[in-house]
Amino acid sequence: MVEIRIDYEGDLHCNALHVPSGNRIATDAPVDNNGRGEAFSPTDLVATALGACMATVIGIVARRKEIPVEGMKVVARKHMSEDQPRRISKIELDIDVPLSADHPERKVLESAARGCPVHHSIHPDIEVVMNWRWNG
Repeated sequence: MVEIRIDYEGDLHCNALHVPSGNRIATDAPVDNNGRGEAFSPTDLVATALGACMATVIGIVARRKEIPVEGMKVVARKHMSEDQPRRISKIELDIDVPLSADHPERKVLESAARGCPVHHSIHPDIEVVMNWRWNG
């Protein structure tokens, strides 16, 4: 169990404290939902969590197999629904891996990303598109 404390500061801003580390994240409502977009929105954090989780799990598997993936990059694009209720409808991820497309562990790394805990936590109605780019 990890405790995260969230303070609503007013004007649609929150400040979240990750108790174990002391790190903080500020959030704001997005411009298209009454905010100023001055920080990550809560739904931005969902897309961020998915991309970071996939990269982390790839890193775990790569470390175990002694595969260098430093320099890997993930770009996440979050799409909101146009109908009600307001929700995330799609998350697109560009996953740039600094390995060749014919790397013998490619399928293992891709499978690891699809098996990350956040991906398993995403509602099945949210379309998740993974664009793999092998650049070794």
